[in-house]
Amino acid sequence: MKKNLILFLSAGLLFILGSCSKDDNPTPPTPPVVTTGLYVLNEGLFNKNNSMLTYYDFSNKTPMTDFFANVNSSSLGDTGNDIVIYGGKLYIVMNGSSYVEVTNAFTAHEITKIDMKDGSTPRQPRYAVGYKNKLLVSSYDGTVAVIDTTTLSIDKFITVGSNPEQLVVANDKLFVANSGGLNFPDYDSTVSVVDLSTFTERKKIVVGLNPNKMAADENGNVFVVSAGNYVDAFPKIVQIDANAESVKKSVDSALNIIKVSGNKLYAISGFGVNQKVLVFNTADLTVSNNNFISDGTVVTSMYGLNIDDETGDVYITDSKDYVSPGEVFCFDKNGTKKFSFSVTPGLNPDKVVFIKQ
Repeated sequence: MKKNLILFLSAGLLFILGSCSKDDNPTPPTPPVVTTGLYVLNEGLFNKNNSMLTYYDFSNKTPMTDFFANVNSSSLGDTGNDIVIYGGKLYIVMNGSSYVEVTNAFTAHEITKIDMKDGSTPRQPRYAVGYKNKLLVSSYDGTVAVIDTTTLSIDKFITVGSNPEQLVVANDKLFVANSGGLNFPDYDSTVSVVDLSTFTERKKIVVGLNPNKMAADENGNVFVVSAGNYVDAFPKIVQIDANAESVKKSVDSALNIIKVSGNKLYAISGFGVNQKVLVFNTADLTVSNNNFISDGTVVTSMYGLNIDDETGDVYITDSKDYVSPGEVFCFDKNGTKKFSFSVTPGLNPDKVVFIKQ
């Protein structure tokens, strides 16, 4: 009798433990399959740890917000500043958290975090570009990190100018905009030229106060936005001959973001309600279109500008009032709106990258 009672109680206990185990550890949902679409990096607010990744699927026209967190069960981090797809990996530059998040580009599953600190001091990484199995990352501490994309380790740091921002590769050279943005009013005014065979700085080109945004075409032209000092040094766009490593042309213009596609340079111009997208000819920086959006679509606060080179579609992100969920607008090459979608609850959407499989 006692033996039967013990067996009965043991079976009941095992049943209860099994039930608790199933309730406490539910099978995680299968993440959506990334097919053909785009990722949007929502910057969030500084020191709020609320950067988010949105995936938008072209086939079902559905945005999936906080995609990284849903796949990895952890937040992306603080102040996402740039995003690059290179060699099947997605690299997300986290300025506030001071690391580069590396994921599988087709699933967003985390591979590793690359620490971007000098001891305990954050380097504050800003922008990234891929080149021959390396990822080059600018940081506010005046360096460019050379990351091996196979080992995902940092090979070396290249010393450039103060508070470097965007960087581009042209003619197998790296051009880095040295803003000096944290040294107000003593801004930097140079672009560093880095030899990519030795990963050392070759020279600096003077382009005007506070250079920050950059783009390059396939004809050896590098374009730099110098923001000025907001008092008596006015903003301009500078064209550099990548082969001669010298300034080719300079045009006074208040531009915020620039992107090149083919022989056109697209630029967000002005501030607030006066914002619009200009189109320049890359050959001589003449304006071919002084208002790209042709159908009257209103973008409240233009925050990012991205182009799908395969289709010619232009994506403009809208930060609204910077504390409300943002929106992404897609325009065809003629400036007519094709579609838009909200990144709710994402804040300050900026970079867009395209994924196809």
